[in-house]
Amino acid sequence: MMIICDTHVLIFWAHEPERISPRALRALEDALPVKGLACSDISFWEIAMLFARKRIVKPVTPDQFMRDLIMGMGLTVLPITPEIAVHSQNKVFLHKDPADRLIAATALHHKAPLITADERLHAIKKLETIW
Repeated sequence: MMIICDTHVLIFWAHEPERISPRALRALEDALPVKGLACSDISFWEIAMLFARKRIVKPVTPDQFMRDLIMGMGLTVLPITPEIAVHSQNKVFLHKDPADRLIAATALHHKAPLITADERLHAIKKLETIW
């Protein structure tokens, strides 16, 4: 089974795993050996913005940080397809943030749970979330 990771989960996993809930941490650890973790490609855009705004400061370049995440977590990076883009505009999304809408639409499209701490995403009845 594939599990989609929200952007903050990728960042927490890399440097602050104590910020991840015990349930979410178990799901991550169970999925790691079978390469069952994925993310939307929009997460890398968000990470690049956080580097540019100095909200992530690391001794590596942003692209190296992202490559390390892919390798370390065995991530499958899922593209934004036309179907996902259209689905992200569905009225079930209470979220105004376009990246979060795309991440949630990716999880719905792939019928995969989403690991996220975002309460607005937890409120979407059709979306299975783990936290």
